[in-house]
Amino acid sequence: MHVKPAEKTDLHPRSKHRGRYDFKQLIAANPELSPFVGLNDYQVESIDFSNPLAVKALNYAILKQAYGIAWWDIPPQFLCPPIPGRADYLHYLADLLADSNGGEIPRGAKVKVLDIGVGANCIYPLIGHSEYGWSFVGSDIDSIALACAQVNVDANAGYTKAITLRLQKDSSAIFQGIVKTKDRFALSLCNPPFHASLAEARSGTQQKWKNLGKSQNAGLNFGGQSNELCCEGGEEGFITRMVAESIAVQDQCLWFSSLVSKSATLPAIKHALKQARVATSRTIEMAQGQKISRLVAWTFKDKAEQQDWFN
Repeated sequence: MHVKPAEKTDLHPRSKHRGRYDFKQLIAANPELSPFVGLNDYQVESIDFSNPLAVKALNYAILKQAYGIAWWDIPPQFLCPPIPGRADYLHYLADLLADSNGGEIPRGAKVKVLDIGVGANCIYPLIGHSEYGWSFVGSDIDSIALACAQVNVDANAGYTKAITLRLQKDSSAIFQGIVKTKDRFALSLCNPPFHASLAEARSGTQQKWKNLGKSQNAGLNFGGQSNELCCEGGEEGFITRMVAESIAVQDQCLWFSSLVSKSATLPAIKHALKQARVATSRTIEMAQGQKISRLVAWTFKDKAEQQDWFN
């Protein structure tokens, strides 16, 4: 006997996605979503989340209906992100900035954010500017992904001045070559490659297909280029390198952060943060349905310096 799913109260209190999807409104926003909507096992309207085309159509509808994004698209095989989880990351970072700003979330274009690995979807800058008015610099090692992201930016009035994209020419570097001398970021954020190899990524994908009740699928989960899915050392290697590199730009960024998919990665990150002698670090748990993830944030500024940052 199936039990009707409850409200998504595990999402951030400011999330626009805590209730069930209103597919009438979403289809009105993006009529191309309509063919993918049907009744699930609970006799509730939904889509097949194992179908990348359905997920992409849903994402565009959500962005248009909830965030006022007039146009959004990604080419086949690029990563198609889950919107509620991405929005939650931004909301928790906004709370982090509020803690450094007398309890008030700083808003507007003067709050500059660096998105490491912005991707073709450009999802964090689009949502972050819509929700908080922040301005963004997005970096990526993939020039094609950046070109696609630029199309998404240019297609939305008012976003071109708020979002700047930069090519990382050195695939082994993270901040070096991207952070300019005069840059001053309130935040940096990152959704790092989770896997150490494509074989590991495929294994994870097959498990997700199994969890979705699918026997097999030839493609990777919801698209994703190899550099989006894997890197040397996986997420542990990437984030610990990020921590080490953040030392050199500690005076140009208030809070550094990254999503962490695997709890087993946390001890290595905590060791790296101790080695870097950060002033403060935070681990914030996040949940979306059955998926549990977390973000790690760190700063080299003490409490007084954090309060001075916005003065």
